[in-house]
Amino acid sequence: MNVKQLILLVAAILISNPISAQEIVDDAKNTRTGGAAGAVDSADAGSEAPLKVLLVAGGCCHDYAAQTKLLKEGIEKRIKSEVTVVYNPDTKTTATFEIYDKDDWADGYDVVLHDECTASVTDEPYVKRILAAHKKGIPAVNIHCAMHSYRWGDFRKPVEVGAGNSGWYEMIGIQSSAHGPKSPIEVTKVQTRKDGVLTDHPIIVGMETWTTVDEELYNNVRMFSGVELLAMGKQTQKPRARQLKKNPNLVPKTVSAAVAWTNLYGPNKTKIFCTSLGHFNETVADDRYMELVVRGLLWTTGNLTKEGKPTKAFAISK
Repeated sequence: MNVKQLILLVAAILISNPISAQEIVDDAKNTRTGGAAGAVDSADAGSEAPLKVLLVAGGCCHDYAAQTKLLKEGIEKRIKSEVTVVYNPDTKTTATFEIYDKDDWADGYDVVLHDECTASVTDEPYVKRILAAHKKGIPAVNIHCAMHSYRWGDFRKPVEVGAGNSGWYEMIGIQSSAHGPKSPIEVTKVQTRKDGVLTDHPIIVGMETWTTVDEELYNNVRMFSGVELLAMGKQTQKPRARQLKKNPNLVPKTVSAAVAWTNLYGPNKTKIFCTSLGHFNETVADDRYMELVVRGLLWTTGNLTKEGKPTKAFAISK
């Protein structure tokens, strides 16, 4: 069959089975992101293009220069991906990112990895512009201090859904206001019971209980309705010096809080994955932590199988 005959054949098929341009776009999008489903079949071939990840990092209190490199190298080593890093070396909680100044800031990316520590950024239009992309359907993975960014008002008390200061927390899924001292955290997965059988979410399939190096356990002020817990952290917290000064009889206490979870955000139920772990470079470089982040990226984009593996399109042959 020559080219002319092929064109005539395709035209005849389209006339008998019309399909709009929007349907073609939607079909391509659903093939790449997996729609709203939790996991995809392991035989799904998907797209030939790498997973395009936008990593935004910077702000207070962390070694983001090193951690952006660890994350980029760790992700690209594990799955077929292209990680674009937007890093602001500003070490204050007021750090901002020029990329967020445009409404279309997330266009061209499959998922955004938020690694900001910008608690003092309270420009509501700026924050709404970030959230608008996720409301439209761009997935997000949020790690560590992203949980404590973009907060204002009385953020130490549970915020109300729809309130002016609730937007970032609604995307995150769990509101946190503080963390404990730097000490190891025991991480244990949370299983769900389906039809009487305990099952693992694809992100935590095969995950064993493990203990971090010194880390920060973020508290949980409130949890929103779209959240599914994946892992809990348990930490023994020794009294701080100022606490002992007030009460010398204080003893260490054991505290638990969620350290990994998923969320369905906004009208499109955009997939969100979060882990509050990741303060020190040693944690970020840990294979168990990196596996959690990578699976989060794959799950949010619909490219994680029920066995916790990347689909063929994003698997790297070993």
